[in-house]
Amino acid sequence: MLKSISDNDMAEHIKNTVYTLRTKKGLTQEDLAEKVGITRQTVISIEKGNYTPSVLLALKIAGVFKVSVEDIFQISYGK
Repeated sequence: MLKSISDNDMAEHIKNTVYTLRTKKGLTQEDLAEKVGITRQTVISIEKGNYTPSVLLALKIAGVFKVSVEDIFQISYGK
């Protein structure tokens, strides 16, 4: 059974593979930022897990890597 998780708790438990995908593709943080219309600082925050992107931004990032959003962002319910 899924327990109720607040928005703040949910953000702390979203893992992503942006850094791995970006480096495999040979892109800099600046390259990725330009491709999806954000700043390099936002890319850094996403990679560190300090910022959870909107659905639109997640879809743009997935489009750059030609994978599904679920392949990049996963919800972790455990501590």
